[in-house]
Amino acid sequence: MLDNEIYKDILKEYEQMSLNATHILENKKQILYKTCPRIKEIDNELNLTCVKISKALISVSKEDKINYINKIKTFSENLKREKEKLMIENGFSKSYFDDIFICKKCKDTGFIGNEKCECFKQKLINKAYDISNLDKIIKVDNFKTFNFNYYSKEFDEDNDMSPYENISMVMRKLSIFIEEFESKFRNIMFYGDAGVGKTFLCRCIAKEILDKGKTVLYITAFQLFDIIQEYYFSKINNNILKLKDSVDLLIIDDLGTEFITNLSKTELFNIINSRILNKKSTIISTNISPEKLMPLYSSRITSRFYGDYEIIKLFGEDIRFIKKYKK
Repeated sequence: MLDNEIYKDILKEYEQMSLNATHILENKKQILYKTCPRIKEIDNELNLTCVKISKALISVSKEDKINYINKIKTFSENLKREKEKLMIENGFSKSYFDDIFICKKCKDTGFIGNEKCECFKQKLINKAYDISNLDKIIKVDNFKTFNFNYYSKEFDEDNDMSPYENISMVMRKLSIFIEEFESKFRNIMFYGDAGVGKTFLCRCIAKEILDKGKTVLYITAFQLFDIIQEYYFSKINNNILKLKDSVDLLIIDDLGTEFITNLSKTELFNIINSRILNKKSTIISTNISPEKLMPLYSSRITSRFYGDYEIIKLFGEDIRFIKKYKK
């Protein structure tokens, strides 16, 4: 579990968000009531509905309860329709109150029933670990800023297509991955030389999945296995160890940059195997080609990659070099 102080901080955030929402709601109500006093009367009558039903359950005979409650419900529905009509007539849209809450799912409470809302889960991730300032990074690294012009249209004999044709095909695949993320379980491994766009695409995907209200943990392999090593040898408990299993999408960037040990190989297998079993999607990027993965990692790891991941190659010129020297 997350540290109690972190958890308390998040709850305080939601308390403040709720207060802000209440303040906005009251201001909007006052504007509405001042424009059309009848709407205030309707709201007051609607607020009494629950009281009327409660009294009915106590005082009305068993035979009359259903009829009485149905009458109250019909009366309430008529009031709601009248309110909606009055709002439109007075220049207020149906969505007048929609922008009150930051999260419409939980209405800024952090919970839906007894379950944590997706926004709460993401706050846990963001609080537990500064995911490479991902919230700032994805404002720059996203599909809207993706530039196909960095990929040459010149035919590459080794890959039997041009880098431009390849990246176009990759983008179509990623579009399907994102569109079907909630309905189809998939994993992806990007591989290719440094600077061909692997990290950029990982961050682009992260933004799209976050925009769907899902939780994402983006971390480099070096950072991840450094945290794991700290836990095993110094007993430093980092919340990433919990989050890596529970997030909707785990992105491990730059696999192969970590110090590869028996411990890191064991933990890598545990991570990818656990997420496959639980049908939690994972994206991995690496500079290492598939044929060179086997000597570095165990066969049980590479067999998971070949069997459960779509392996996507990126190739072309080093984009970082192009940006720096070929402007």
